[in-house]
Amino acid sequence: MELKNAVAVVTGANRGLGRHLAAQLVEHGAEVYAAARRPETIDLPGVTLLRLDVTDQDSIQEAARIASDTTLLINNAGISTGATLIGGDLEKVRQEMETNFFGPLAATRAFAPVIEANGGGAVLNILSVLSWLHPAGLGSYAASKAAAWALTGATRDELAPRGIAVSALHVGYMDTDMAAAVPADQKSAAADVAAQALNGIEAGLPEILADELTQQVKQSLAVASEPNAA
Repeated sequence: MELKNAVAVVTGANRGLGRHLAAQLVEHGAEVYAAARRPETIDLPGVTLLRLDVTDQDSIQEAARIASDTTLLINNAGISTGATLIGGDLEKVRQEMETNFFGPLAATRAFAPVIEANGGGAVLNILSVLSWLHPAGLGSYAASKAAAWALTGATRDELAPRGIAVSALHVGYMDTDMAAAVPADQKSAAADVAAQALNGIEAGLPEILADELTQQVKQSLAVASEPNAA
């Protein structure tokens, strides 16, 4: 998909990776709806502000009505509460699933007819290496991202006949608020990850692996799935 002259909606565009994605899309020549629950917190030049709360169906439908010229949806908004699956607060587990799985699902369902009506386009889901790697301490987050990975694969097959490509970005730690406690030398620059994501969209890649850790984990899955693997 060519990004120049594309019309993109980026959820969670007020900070972190979402902000970099929105800014770089503008640099590519795209029109950008920078979406957030509180759009007044977005200070990017060259974008159109859009109120969109991925946990609020009415908000999503209204955003799809306003952004009726969309050809690219980037499901970036997400949360991490640090909840574990057994001992953690069940409401936090539900909150992560609502935001990280049902949110992208609801947004994709709302925007798919819009993108199709505009001649086709793409959806990019921002996932994680924890789609495949499931540490107990981040069990809730990992479960929500694993579910979002399944969502990505299933919607890719369902939307392909409608001219909509669906891609996933998998990434480890980034220099964002969510990974503030992680040492800097273990994190990727969010701007670099955004650039990889957009290059992947233009190249039509179904899966974009943003760092060495993610590549290693994905390779280990491939090895484990081989018939003669130990």
